[in-house]
Amino acid sequence: MSHQKLKVATIGGGSSYTPELVEGFIKRYEEFPLTELWLVDIEEGREKLEIVGNLAKRMIANADLPINVHLTLDRKAALKDADFVTTQFRVGQLGARAKDERIPLKYGVLGQETNGPGGLFKGLRTIPVILDICKEMEEFCPNAWLINFANPAGMVTEAVLRYSNIDKVIGLCNVPIGMEMGIAKLLDVDYSRIRIDFAGLNHMVYGLDIYLDGFSVKKEVIEKLSDPQNSSFVKNIDGMGWVPEFIQALDAITCPYHMYYYKSKEMVDQAITSAENEGTRAEVVQQLENDLFKLYKDEDLNIKPPQLEERGGAYYSDAAVRLITSIYTDKRDIQPVNTMNRGAIASIPDESAVEVSCVITKNGPMPLTVGDIPVAAQGLVQQIKSFERISAEAAVTGDYNKAILALTINPLTPSDSIAKQIVDEMMEAHKDYLPQFFEQKVR
Repeated sequence: MSHQKLKVATIGGGSSYTPELVEGFIKRYEEFPLTELWLVDIEEGREKLEIVGNLAKRMIANADLPINVHLTLDRKAALKDADFVTTQFRVGQLGARAKDERIPLKYGVLGQETNGPGGLFKGLRTIPVILDICKEMEEFCPNAWLINFANPAGMVTEAVLRYSNIDKVIGLCNVPIGMEMGIAKLLDVDYSRIRIDFAGLNHMVYGLDIYLDGFSVKKEVIEKLSDPQNSSFVKNIDGMGWVPEFIQALDAITCPYHMYYYKSKEMVDQAITSAENEGTRAEVVQQLENDLFKLYKDEDLNIKPPQLEERGGAYYSDAAVRLITSIYTDKRDIQPVNTMNRGAIASIPDESAVEVSCVITKNGPMPLTVGDIPVAAQGLVQQIKSFERISAEAAVTGDYNKAILALTINPLTPSDSIAKQIVDEMMEAHKDYLPQFFEQKVR
């Protein structure tokens, strides 16, 4: 990578998270002297791109840094000669997410952005777009790293590893960081002193050990987590306490998304109640976004507003810049990312995507070998991995039967007939964003 020019292209540049990304680049400028930030979006996102892009320019001017911000709807121009490409888009925007959350609830199945039917359909809409971006990267920036935050991040990383020629891909999620921050809070210590050995899949990751200043404190943390008040660390999932006997016997730290699997009934009931009362999460987020964009329009605003942290994805952009900086400087620090397994977790195929603690080098993430995850967690992880693989295959081939198979094997779906009904209704609802299924007329 040349030191003269350092270019980052952000696809989905009109996202409400972009100011956090910009703040990350400003904070780490000494280590990562960015020269060009290209924010690219689609026609429907033009207005948001202008608002966020202008805020980004004000933030950089306020920090007095020589970073040029370019706003464009031309993806190829943004990708040309980029050193890093970040993807943070949502196909169909929040309207599509609201359908993902609402439709399954009619069938008594969890409606959620990345788990169950919502995760399947978000994957079916997102994967073809990501694979198109990969093709363009081969042509316009063959040496760039692809850093993906678009959900479902694990399934998307799996698809890129299996169906594209891009091997420099890393999936990123804010859940592990949220877990580390949550545990720091639990122990009342500074976040920088905590490190967790992570292993599993995206939104299905376990903390196998926890260190405070390099010494294991897992026993103490599990004791504290056995207190029902301390269960959830991530803003958009309401904490419900674990049964103490369960969490002690598991002997690992769960992530907030485990609630959907280990407390399925309560979480579905809660989702139904919330959807009826305050609306689905997408509808709540829509309001948050509207408020944020009003703030972003203020020409006197030249920093990231604190209100952004109300979003469930808070901190992920900062994690992205930390990751990019560590690759660029060959820092060799340890960070949890989604990458090819390469033997790190024994019971998952070597070529599959896993979420695991890695040493971050200029050649990318080197997964720390964990051997295996606890027996109690293996079955669920295997089941979700097979769901991700079949979903990715359905997304790429447009095979309707495979979409039904994927949803049926997901542990949140009670039966094949319910899976078929949900798939049919959601296919119709998302028709505009699923050309691969409708052009072939597989039915």
